[in-house]
Amino acid sequence: MIAGRAKEDGRAGVWAEAREMLDGLPGGRGLNIAYEAVDRHATGPWADKVAVRFLTKTGSVRQMTYRSLSEESNRFADLLRSLGVAPGAAVFLLAGRIPELHIAALGALKARTVVCPLFSAFGPEPIRARMEIGDARVLVTTPSLFRRKVAGWRHALPGLDHVLLAGPAGEAEGIPGTEGLATRMAEADKRYEIEPTDPEEPALLHFTSGTTGAPKGAVHVHEAVVAHHATGQRALDLRADDIFWCTADPGWVTGTSYGIVSPLTNGVTSVVDEREFEAERWYRTLEEERVTVWYTAPTAIRMLMKAGDDLPKRFDLSLLRFVASVGEPLNPEAVIWGRDVLGHPIHDNWWQTETGGIMIANVQGTEIRPGSMGHPLPGVGAAVGKREDGKLKLLEEPDAVGELVLRKGWPSMFRGYLHQEGRYRACFAGDWYLTGDLVRRDQDGYFWFVGRADDVIKSSGHLIGPFEVESVLVEHPAVAEAAVIGKPDPVAGEIVKAFVSLHAGHANNEELRLQILGHARARLGAAVAPKEIAVVADIPKTRSGKILRRLLKARELGLPEGDTSTLEGTP
Repeated sequence: MIAGRAKEDGRAGVWAEAREMLDGLPGGRGLNIAYEAVDRHATGPWADKVAVRFLTKTGSVRQMTYRSLSEESNRFADLLRSLGVAPGAAVFLLAGRIPELHIAALGALKARTVVCPLFSAFGPEPIRARMEIGDARVLVTTPSLFRRKVAGWRHALPGLDHVLLAGPAGEAEGIPGTEGLATRMAEADKRYEIEPTDPEEPALLHFTSGTTGAPKGAVHVHEAVVAHHATGQRALDLRADDIFWCTADPGWVTGTSYGIVSPLTNGVTSVVDEREFEAERWYRTLEEERVTVWYTAPTAIRMLMKAGDDLPKRFDLSLLRFVASVGEPLNPEAVIWGRDVLGHPIHDNWWQTETGGIMIANVQGTEIRPGSMGHPLPGVGAAVGKREDGKLKLLEEPDAVGELVLRKGWPSMFRGYLHQEGRYRACFAGDWYLTGDLVRRDQDGYFWFVGRADDVIKSSGHLIGPFEVESVLVEHPAVAEAAVIGKPDPVAGEIVKAFVSLHAGHANNEELRLQILGHARARLGAAVAPKEIAVVADIPKTRSGKILRRLLKARELGLPEGDTSTLEGTP
């Protein structure tokens, strides 16, 4: 029997029951993510409960209750209305883990605009490309990020009507072409009634990269909140009395679905840390903030492991009861390390930008098989498939390797790739969504990740599309062609390694390689730019001109090169 098939007939019932856990807009006026996250709590017994505790870079703490978060997000929604921003317009958020990001995200959802968070470590070019594709009308950012990453190209986006800068008035005002967010918020009304919201209205836009072409903008709708809420309970075991810490940046889908929405709909108190990773401080945060549920990434776990087993012994982690990981496969050693050092095995789970929420997980109370993704959650129909002659064949035998496919119908499934309908349709075979990930399913129904079916690079939990990096590399005057691959790394999972061929007249030396790397870092940001570069005589391509990245990777790692019959220059 195919895993998940036994429950397929009941999948709709599972999600219908999950929908009943939410309130819906008063008067049966639809479903709005922000209402479920804050407003329904703001007038009830949780009104004065701390919703989010923000730990700032300076070491101070700012707490927001459900009531105050509701009022502040109301102000932002009213501000958008006063600016004439219509429902469906795109509001982009470019900031670190600061209160204004949460307020703007929730307020924009109340105003029925489409929220698109961006990773603040991106360089100018990835930011510009995403805002151009998304037809950005409003940008919320900080003075520093605006000056460094937006000001130089803002003129190229004439449709960007408003740039709102978060921060003290002295810093955020007086910059040409911008407005101070705090000043405008002070003028806005803290009362706001959310207009009727169709559950299928676009709500969130998350960009993900493919192996070719521009970044893909995955569109999610307000109905997604049903999955955010239910999977927070099922996969992360969230309870109303929890202190929850999701370390993901809101610029990535995890930081939105489970850093903002899910903990709020479930009434927990979230910890949001503006600062970056530092092992000792992270352990201290777990202790001092009395964290009970912790959701982090394999890269961070490996870095904690590297810091040694004696460090956590200095801290009281006795309140911690559940640890989960997402972003890339979690190696078995890390699961066992969590059990031995933290006192809890680390529960790996699997999902994608396109799924919008957790699909497969090692849940509380079940046996964990280190290295496994776990089982499909209730309501998720998952199987292993193989594409043959344009058709999808489901593989029923245990341990057969094939593509992970999901039966359509879960609430947080993306509804399209922005402006790329053909690319969206290609993701489906009948009623099945094709994930592009290779897996196997054992005889007990556990799923095991095998590898990516394409060339997307996973580095420190970030998905990096080779085409985007290569496009920036060839902008350098010395670079004729470029190709990038993911090279295994014990901490990041993979790092980006670039191969470039040079134009005539440029000598291959260390100075030039450093110049090219510097150019890439300036344009793409440190998280996306290559960490290594090699100069080669030619980039291997097929006769049709497609770069053979798999061949580069095989040569880099000393693996079999496979079929090279289509290689350019072969007889």
